[in-house]
Amino acid sequence: MKKLLSLAIVALFSVSAMAQQVDLRKKINVSGSAETEVTPDIIYISISLKEYLKDGNSKKKVEITTLENELFKAVQNAGIAKENLTITNLSSYTAVVQKKKNPDYLASKQYRLKVTDLNKWNAIIDELDPKGIAYTNIDSYDYSKIESLKKELKIKALLAAKEKATYLVQALGDKLGSAIDIQEINNESFPQPMYRANVMMMKAESADMAGAPPAEIDFKKIKLSYQMNVVFEIKGF
Repeated sequence: MKKLLSLAIVALFSVSAMAQQVDLRKKINVSGSAETEVTPDIIYISISLKEYLKDGNSKKKVEITTLENELFKAVQNAGIAKENLTITNLSSYTAVVQKKKNPDYLASKQYRLKVTDLNKWNAIIDELDPKGIAYTNIDSYDYSKIESLKKELKIKALLAAKEKATYLVQALGDKLGSAIDIQEINNESFPQPMYRANVMMMKAESADMAGAPPAEIDFKKIKLSYQMNVVFEIKGF
């Protein structure tokens, strides 16, 4: 009997605790959004340099060090910090071993350059030996003020949700209370760079390409879109 009484008391307290946890507040769930598009102002370019033979003569090889020094000088002349040029392919250092095995081996190195102005890139490419460039390409791009822009859009989306909730609740003769829950939905879009005519900026494997202008780059803008789902409490007047 005592056990049954104890179980009944425990069950009673459990039901009471569950009743206390039920949220009986009147609520409204709304969403607000904000979006914008920005033009990229940070561009990452990959560059591949490769040794070549002058007139096909193995005794007249243009060494990778010569091509590399040309690249360093062109970057410096363009007013770009040396930290913005990095080597991306460390395997190029195996060239010493390969050359010992095969004197005709043509070494190559790959680099990554960060620029904020494509006009500077055009000036750099004009100073380089076109026959020593295997290819150049745009890897990716970014926007320098992206973080502050994200913050601004999130706040705008949140305020848009509050504005919507306010006029909806007021239409029912009630008053909007404080936010109970906030959820963020991220819809960022970073499209890859597109090339008109689907060509690289420059490919100098053929002598016919020497002096050819870079292909036009068709940048797609970075689109930032945020949605905030917010639950507000509804209060009566």
